[in-house]
Amino acid sequence: MDQVVLLCRVSTASQDYERQVAELTEFCQRADWQVTRVFANKVSGKLPVEQRPELLEMLDFVRTNKIKKVVVLEISRLGRNTLEALKVIQMLNDAGVSLYIKNYNLETLDQNGKVNPIASLICTILLEVAQMERLTIIERMSSGRDQYIKKCKETGVKMGRPSTYRKSLDDYRREYSKEISLLRKMSLKNVSSITGTSINTLRRLRDLFPDAKCISAKNT
Repeated sequence: MDQVVLLCRVSTASQDYERQVAELTEFCQRADWQVTRVFANKVSGKLPVEQRPELLEMLDFVRTNKIKKVVVLEISRLGRNTLEALKVIQMLNDAGVSLYIKNYNLETLDQNGKVNPIASLICTILLEVAQMERLTIIERMSSGRDQYIKKCKETGVKMGRPSTYRKSLDDYRREYSKEISLLRKMSLKNVSSITGTSINTLRRLRDLFPDAKCISAKNT
């Protein structure tokens, strides 16, 4: 029975990689592969290998535990940066570990542990497509934002938070904890110089939190 690990990734904290884990685990059971460990993280696929701890840990693990395959649901789970993803595939190849991409039934190494040139070509193409998809999403978001701004300007709609929005004291305390602490010790002008927070905002903080007033400071 081959020893394998699963590599799963989602891009944002609001997403969940449990579906990937469940689908890949069920597949490995049918293939008679033993899942030794699951490496998963919520991280952007554009980051370099050095900034993805789950990748670094996985690479170290497969090198030292006689792992045969790394199984991913699709190539974009490896990353959406073509060069960085190819770097990972090369590291796996050097360690004699095959990358298996489930949705294409594709392996980077053949049964003899040799690099599969056709698989390498297809992986490169798939990674380029994944990278193009990411760039397209960014362009669409930027275009949508520009159109929204233009429409607001043309119709006179005020942008930003609704007029009914009000921060709570806890919100102010979390956002301006440093300013509140400094206001107990020095003048508004000095606090503004240190933090970059406007005098008007500091005056509001002083009014909201009376205990933050500096007794010895003048009203600047």
